[in-house]
Amino acid sequence: MTHFVAGLGTSGTFVGTTRRLKELNPAIRCISLQPDAAFHGLEGWKHMPTAIVPEIYDATLADSNLTVKTEDAYRLVKRAAREEGLLLSPSAAAALDGVSRLPHRSTPAEHAVFVTIFPDSGTKYLSERFWNEL
Repeated sequence: MTHFVAGLGTSGTFVGTTRRLKELNPAIRCISLQPDAAFHGLEGWKHMPTAIVPEIYDATLADSNLTVKTEDAYRLVKRAAREEGLLLSPSAAAALDGVSRLPHRSTPAEHAVFVTIFPDSGTKYLSERFWNEL
C-alpha cells in the first residue's frame, strides 16, 4: 500500500488508520477527503471548515486534503451501477471519486497501491425516487 484515502465524518477512521499506518510505514501517503461545501449531500461526511470539528480530529495527520463534489459522487453512483454492477452509496462514490482524481506523481503508477474505505453500501438508496433524482 502506498496511499490511504478516506472521507472525513467523525474522522475516526481516517485518524486511527492513518496513525497506525504511519507507525508501520511512514512513507505511506494519507489523504483526507471532505465535501467541497458546507451544504452537501454526502451523508455522514463533514465539511471541516464549517462543521463542529470532532475532538479526535487531527488535521496534521493528512499528507494532503482533497474536496469532492456531491454532484460528482451522485453521477458516479449511477455510472458504477450501470457500467460495473456496483451498488455504491453516495459516500462510497465520493471516496472512489477522490481516489480516481489523485495525482500519481509521487509514486510511479505501476507501483502505486491506493486503498480507500467505502463507509456504506447503496442498499438504503434503493428507492425509485433516489434513482430518478440522479
